[in-house]
Amino acid sequence: MRVLVVEDDPAVAETLRRVLTADGWNVVTAADGALGLARACGEHFDAVILDIMLPELNGFLVVRELRARNNWVPVLMLSAKDGEYDQAEALDYGADDYLVKPFSGVVLRAHLRAVARRGAQERPVDLIAGTLVLNPATRQVHRGGVRIELTSREFAVLEYLMRNRGRAVAKNAILRSVWDEFYEGSENIVEVYIRYLRKRIDIPFGVASIETVRGAGYRLVDA
Repeated sequence: MRVLVVEDDPAVAETLRRVLTADGWNVVTAADGALGLARACGEHFDAVILDIMLPELNGFLVVRELRARNNWVPVLMLSAKDGEYDQAEALDYGADDYLVKPFSGVVLRAHLRAVARRGAQERPVDLIAGTLVLNPATRQVHRGGVRIELTSREFAVLEYLMRNRGRAVAKNAILRSVWDEFYEGSENIVEVYIRYLRKRIDIPFGVASIETVRGAGYRLVDA
């Protein structure tokens, strides 16, 4: 089994190399994000261990670019920060798992074996509804080849609608998915973001892909 370790701290990289070599892994190292990306794209690996704080390209950008290139090698991201938003961002960009420093060799090996077992099965890249295309990995949206700029919240609402294409989804379902279960504001915030989206993805193109379903919520259709 071959693993790429992308870590700019030489001492940490050497520790990881020794721990994983002892567990039977063939370990290759890269000291910055750009080199790690180049090696991950140019060689075969069964898994990648990727630090977030890296020179040249940070770990978020590396994993996002890997997924944008349809490279689905399993990625285990490392971070010294235990923030929930960092973990969520890593997973949203396409990482398979996330581990907070410091950690033991036992825990590292277990997480690495788990992501490697899943393999590099190809995952769908684009969500498509008519001429509307959303790429979760690159976080880009296009309508008929024209790029549409969205805020992170607008993108999240649109992604949820596109993952439920053709189905009516209630406001509270959108709130739970895009905001969180502890959101205490008005459900009308969903209406606000639906208006924002219509102004960006529908009205300029003369289409109506977001339908209001009376008593049920909203439905995104091909347009």
